[in-house]
Amino acid sequence: MRNLLCAILLVMSIMLYGQDKRHNTYVDFNYFGGNIALHNNDILHLITGHPEGFFFSWNKKTFGKEAWQQRYNYPDYGASFMFQDFKNENLGVSYSLLAHYNFYFFKRNLMLRIAQGLAYNTNPYDKYKNPKNIAFGSDILSSTYLMLNYKKDRIIDRFGVQAGATLIHYSNANVKAPNTSVNTIALNVGLTYHLDEENQDYVDNLEDEQFTEKIKYNIAFRTGINQSDVIGSERFPFYMLSAYADKRLSHFSAIQLGADVFFSNFLKELIYYQSVALPEANVSGDEDYKRVGLFAGHELFVNKLSVETQVGYYVYYPYDFEGRMYLRIGLKRYFGKNLFGAVTLKSHGAKAEAVEFGVGVRL
Repeated sequence: MRNLLCAILLVMSIMLYGQDKRHNTYVDFNYFGGNIALHNNDILHLITGHPEGFFFSWNKKTFGKEAWQQRYNYPDYGASFMFQDFKNENLGVSYSLLAHYNFYFFKRNLMLRIAQGLAYNTNPYDKYKNPKNIAFGSDILSSTYLMLNYKKDRIIDRFGVQAGATLIHYSNANVKAPNTSVNTIALNVGLTYHLDEENQDYVDNLEDEQFTEKIKYNIAFRTGINQSDVIGSERFPFYMLSAYADKRLSHFSAIQLGADVFFSNFLKELIYYQSVALPEANVSGDEDYKRVGLFAGHELFVNKLSVETQVGYYVYYPYDFEGRMYLRIGLKRYFGKNLFGAVTLKSHGAKAEAVEFGVGVRL
């Protein structure tokens, strides 16, 4: 209740601040409640109630002053604060801060929000104090949510309503074991409040022009730290080198084809551990920890940001770890025409291996 009152007071203060000023912004407050999805039978003991919480979000509207805004039907961008009570004493509660985009469909009545950020969990795994929380091995987590809402603005003066469904995901991507992660499927309902008396007019002067580009060649270096699933094992740095070609098909998308070389040092430790402690695993200890993969991918461009998705297959795979197929999804940010930075998640199906921080060049 105290968290809810604080959020309401914050909304009221922003409403008062917004009077008689031009901001092109609005805020929304959403309550949600739902269920933890059973994606892994190991977390069954952690599903004891119906999680609930709230979002408080600040949103900046676009009106088509830049071409990309018109192509994406005038999206919003902004930031969200999220509170979630998992209704389980072992999971505790989480506080998240996220950045998001809102995309609109069906005459702007349907909104899809995509949000990504970091969460703080109050009760992560502890060998002695909280051994049952195998979902969160650390107090700092990656937080993601997808929200699909029916939305109607300015029903009464500056107030509007929205309601729909939300999928919320928490994980630390094997930065520290255990990391079973938690997914929440929820229904949400909320209010919107516009800080301006009325919207600006939307600009609609985009010419329908065909966009193509020659094949470009990319080199990317990615790194980070991660850990095997053996609780208490060390965390090690990893290094990945990618080389790939991409072909821009339109203003929106490009396709990719390339290769990755993986130097995952945690596998050295895991190979040694299994050779000594698990004779039934048939690991000699001499297996090479390096891997080489080929991948195909897609890149979706939104202004200077892009969403990258790749599907890969290990062609050099001397040690069996989670199967030959791998996935990568994440965000890229371009700095000029050639340089980019990226934050991506590498996984094997629903099993995350690492969060990668990368830099690269596109020539």
